[in-house]
Amino acid sequence: MRNLPSGGGDYPARMDGLRFAFGTLTVFPARITRWDRDAARAGMLCAPLAGLAVGLCAAALGGAFLALGSGPLLAAVVTTAVPAALTRGLHLDGLADTADGLGSAKPAEDALRIMKQSDVGPFGVIVLLLVLLAQVAALFALYEEGWAHGAVAAVLAATVARLALTHASRHGVPAARPEGLGAIVAATVPVRAATLATGGVLVLLAATGLLFSPYDAVHNVLAAGAALGAAALLLRRCVRRLGGVTGDVFGAVEETAATAGLVALALG
Repeated sequence: MRNLPSGGGDYPARMDGLRFAFGTLTVFPARITRWDRDAARAGMLCAPLAGLAVGLCAAALGGAFLALGSGPLLAAVVTTAVPAALTRGLHLDGLADTADGLGSAKPAEDALRIMKQSDVGPFGVIVLLLVLLAQVAALFALYEEGWAHGAVAAVLAATVARLALTHASRHGVPAARPEGLGAIVAATVPVRAATLATGGVLVLLAATGLLFSPYDAVHNVLAAGAALGAAALLLRRCVRRLGGVTGDVFGAVEETAATAGLVALALG
């Protein structure tokens, strides 16, 4: 197997990474040409770009509804629905399954079996409902301040949520199962590469905030930090409780980061 530079240094590697990121994390047409750990590493480093595309779509549709006179509440609902639609609801499903597994208080093997079942239990339903309500409420508050605030929030949440997946794939984070998405991406991303990706995203968010004011630049960075912190806490809990990550854990980490980022922006 050909070894790629940790940052996906050559053009074919970057293209493999983009296809992997968009093909696994979105419904955008992207034919995955390689399914191995080298491509997974490049893909997880490209994950924030997939999030950026999802966030821009969410912001555009939310803005369109506002322009048509829908009001901030309906715009918030639409903006929340777009990421779910563009991921076929897989991240929300992962959140519900992870909540059921962690909430079962059973040993790791039994918890993983519960997460793999197709039905959703009470813990999953409750967490799913609260998370979606929190996202809508936060976006409603931000859209009330103006379309631009809601649009930036949608982009920030989607981008940082996928950046959290980059961190969930870094070296030292094991897979809980020997198969599935978690196994192919677990421990593929070097810590240095994840740090560089984080720096790039934070610079972009700060620059976007500066279009409004220095306060907004700081606010964006702090909201991103809150999102990554919340995702890190959940990731740590899952690794300790389940023994590592799975595809469901990735979905839960993503939704947790997105929700925390939106709430942090709304609180500011």
